[in-house]
Amino acid sequence: MKNIGVFIDIDGTLYRNSLMVEHFKKLLKYEIIDPAIWHNIAKKTYYNWDKRRGNYIDYLEEVATIYLSSMKGLNKRDMEFISNQVIELKGDRVYRFTRDQIKWHQSQKHMIFFISGSPDYLVSKMAEKYNATDFKGTTFFVDDKDCFTGEIAKMWDSENKHEAIMEFTETYNIDLEASYAYGDTTGDFAMLKLVGNPIAINPARELLEDIKADKELVEKTTIIIERKDVIYKVGAAVETI
Repeated sequence: MKNIGVFIDIDGTLYRNSLMVEHFKKLLKYEIIDPAIWHNIAKKTYYNWDKRRGNYIDYLEEVATIYLSSMKGLNKRDMEFISNQVIELKGDRVYRFTRDQIKWHQSQKHMIFFISGSPDYLVSKMAEKYNATDFKGTTFFVDDKDCFTGEIAKMWDSENKHEAIMEFTETYNIDLEASYAYGDTTGDFAMLKLVGNPIAINPARELLEDIKADKELVEKTTIIIERKDVIYKVGAAVETI
């Protein structure tokens, strides 16, 4: 008998922000990274997004670029404390719907897989916190001294998430048609398309448009909108303004 898999993106789907951004802020707080980087570069993009004048994806991509270059040469073991702090202090800042779904899936003996674009050393800790079966995150490579090289194997795009699911499917004998996927951006499109039960959590406009353009996907996708203490459940054909 095949197993039922549950493939969950973390940032914006489970966690109500980005693990990478939270880690970046902690590195700035402890002055491991020069605070001027934030004030001179990333802060403007953040406020453009915060005031709804810019795009959150643009903000994330800019921070990701700065984050990657800033990490080069830093020792992974020396930052273990900060990585733990991110999960201990922020790991419960999640969407209630997704958290409750994880509990339900676990009660049904489904296998939980976290697939996230955040660094693997953060994704691993989040997977442990929520008792996930396995995980895939962006790999940040280190040298023989455990220092970051500045090279990565990304996991935030649709193509790599597709490959990750196929690997999990083979390893854990997953029935994709009976399985579930949860995502919020276009990077999660392949995950949603591969399973029989796709759920988009507070989807970005681009993802919603891609779902609507796919005749098969638009019929089976559930859209969840969580705002304040209210959760809305609608079909993917919902009209947007």
